[in-house]
Amino acid sequence: MNPKAVNKKAEKETEVMQPVEEVQEEQADEIGTPAEQPVMRPLDEVLGQAQRAYSAYMDATREVSRIYRENEIQVADAYRRVEQQANGACEESIKQALKAREETEIRAQEAYRQALEEAERESDEAVAEALRIRDDILSKAWQVREDTIAQAWDIYSKVVR
Repeated sequence: MNPKAVNKKAEKETEVMQPVEEVQEEQADEIGTPAEQPVMRPLDEVLGQAQRAYSAYMDATREVSRIYRENEIQVADAYRRVEQQANGACEESIKQALKAREETEIRAQEAYRQALEEAERESDEAVAEALRIRDDILSKAWQVREDTIAQAWDIYSKVVR
């Protein structure tokens, strides 16, 4: 129900009591009697008006209470929608962060694997080079040994002869 309509309804229903002078003047105009004559209302009519006014007051109070409850429900619903949106945005951000982390870990693992392969290749090359150099040195040393032994035998054979 529209709050303005409720207010108008309450105003109409609460307009039950008019000042006695106004009522007397209205009745005097209608009847054609002078305004000085007091017109007495029956007690039942006054009580009926009071009951209708109280009933209108209670209806308006219930309507205000209902509107406040509806407003509270609407505010709670709005809060839940905002909360769901915030939770959704948070979850999406977390998913993106985890995805970025996984991608970074994969790139780091790939870089580590490549660095490890490069280190192994360089190590193998260095070991092969060291072995080649050692073989060259040993070969030269063996040759020097052979030449030295040959010279020694040449000298010994000249001395012994």
